[in-house]
Amino acid sequence: MKRSSRKTPAAAASRSPRRKPRPAPSALRKALGAVEEVTITVTGRRSGRKISRPVWFVEDGDRLYLLPVNGAETQWYRNVRRTATVSLRARRSRATVRARPVTDAKRVRRIVRQFRAKYGPGEIKKYYSRPDVGLEIRLL
Repeated sequence: MKRSSRKTPAAAASRSPRRKPRPAPSALRKALGAVEEVTITVTGRRSGRKISRPVWFVEDGDRLYLLPVNGAETQWYRNVRRTATVSLRARRSRATVRARPVTDAKRVRRIVRQFRAKYGPGEIKKYYSRPDVGLEIRLL
């Protein structure tokens, strides 16, 4: 009996990735230098839908830091706690990355100082009511 050379749909799907290729991180890093905010897309922890928000950021070496406006109670931060894979967009550059919560008070204070230096102490005081957590994203 001759075997068919055609693959089953499940076998074909397992061998061909359906995700878009990740852009070169250098393109995103260049774009970060030209913008004041990035768009972060997270997965809703209950709905499973993609939710996008503009957020401020600071760079420190190969790390990108975000501060949730309402601290640990910010909805997009709570979503990231459930699903750590997020999408970042700056201008036309996009990247899918993993985000890590920063809860250590000393590290959060350092991030807040960096935000104050970049955006001004008045702006940070006005918009960030509870800077008790942050988010770290490693840019490769």
